Amino acid sequence: MTQSEPIFRMEGVTHRYGDLTALDDIDFVAEDNSYIALLGPSGSGKTCLLRVIAGFEKPDKGRIWFQGRDITELPAHERGIGFVFQNFALFPHLTIFENVAFGLRNGAVKVSETDIADRVTDAIDMVGLTGLEDRSPDQISGGQKQRVALARSLVLQPKLVLLDEPLGALDANLRERMQIELRAIRERLDVTFLHVTGSETEALAMGDKVAVLDQGQIVQYGTPDAIYDSPAISDVALFLNRFNLFNGELQGDTFVGPFGTVPVTAAQPNKSDVYAIRYDRTRIFSADAVDLPGPALPVRYLASEYLGSSIVFLFETKDRKTVEVDHHLSLGEPRDLTVGENYTLSWDPAQAIVFGKETAR
Repeated sequence: MTQSEPIFRMEGVTHRYGDLTALDDIDFVAEDNSYIALLGPSGSGKTCLLRVIAGFEKPDKGRIWFQGRDITELPAHERGIGFVFQNFALFPHLTIFENVAFGLRNGAVKVSETDIADRVTDAIDMVGLTGLEDRSPDQISGGQKQRVALARSLVLQPKLVLLDEPLGALDANLRERMQIELRAIRERLDVTFLHVTGSETEALAMGDKVAVLDQGQIVQYGTPDAIYDSPAISDVALFLNRFNLFNGELQGDTFVGPFGTVPVTAAQPNKSDVYAIRYDRTRIFSADAVDLPGPALPVRYLASEYLGSSIVFLFETKDRKTVEVDHHLSLGEPRDLTVGENYTLSWDPAQAIVFGKETAR
């Protein structure tokens, strides 16, 4: 994707609910014609951020700009921003056609019946629901309801669509299909999608860019591969659910952890000292192995989980911490392990990411 002009930006946006600060002095610039995934744990402020951009809630401090215009004080219905709710929010007494047409019939700008019919038909066709126009919401599936909610937003021809966990209510197979379809629809329309999710897999698969939100602040923003390979802080590595994290102590050029003392060439500033190594970069050796690529972590084998393209092996350390190893089947058959037996995990220390209260010397 080529670099685009910003579609919206937030400058110092803060929003509180009583004593709770949901958004904490956020600065954020989003590119036009892009798919942006907003990832964060429950309570991080994801939905609040969408509602403030949409105009459903007003920030306590800061400004919001959309297509070069300050919209901070503008009512939601005048912003030209689409919103797809997590629970779809369809009108049960209206047909699919009338649900999609609702915004056109009740908007500030008068639209002729001919234009309404053409635009609703186009929107319904775009999301693959042609032939279902006369059905009611209780006569269609969850995936179809999600498409109706999207069509109701797209029929207004917004340049920015906000999606609040739009795939959360769908089963796993349908979620995967809708991921592909959402990206295809966005590319066809040349609009920007801002997609909120609590799923790291969904965020990395969907977004041209991923913004990670933690405690009301955007702590990292970048391409999926940059965030996956180089999380900015240990909490981002934790959200990604792809790293084994070990507490310890950063001592200058070394890190002392449950695997002993290992050399460190660089460390990233963090609120605590944490050592991180990806599941798929951790290797399994016998308990008495001596020719290891790096540190030695004694573990006991617990179980495995088959994921189709890979197998995840679960181990337990002496202090009862669960550690995971991801073996991709393209690398060959995994070794045979015995439940309850002791093994050693090791890795190349150059592939680890070290976070420290102070930068390593």
